Amino acid sequence: MIPLDITPEQLQIGSKNTMVEHLGIEFLEVSSQLIKAKMPVDNRTVQPFRILHGGASVTLAETLGSIAAQMNIDQENFIAVGLDINANHIRSVRSGFVYGVTKPIHIGRTTHVWEIKITNEEDKLVCVSRLTVSVLAKK
Repeated sequence: MIPLDITPEQLQIGSKNTMVEHLGIEFLEVSSQLIKAKMPVDNRTVQPFRILHGGASVTLAETLGSIAAQMNIDQENFIAVGLDINANHIRSVRSGFVYGVTKPIHIGRTTHVWEIKITNEEDKLVCVSRLTVSVLAKK
């Protein structure tokens, strides 16, 4: 369960031994309406052409949207699970960091839709993604 007053450092600790840690994703800002993180463009996140792998961008997007959704539900009685994700890759990146920011499009009782924008170090759009989650009752 993710408390609403969680810090980026606490999210980092909770991500030990996960894909988040493996890809070097670092949380920078956390609130119920916005989460920001950065991810390195290095040997863990590039494809054979040595540019940022689209799957790494989608992993960053789903990480941010999923955490944001979980923070916006009654966590004692419900869970948020991914239903659909899409991504448009706009610009390639060869080195440095990319930054992902998620904001809500729709926070409903049974579904959420989150937009995630990923930019490069010059704040140019690299990828835009949309994550839809389903809010399910715990069994």
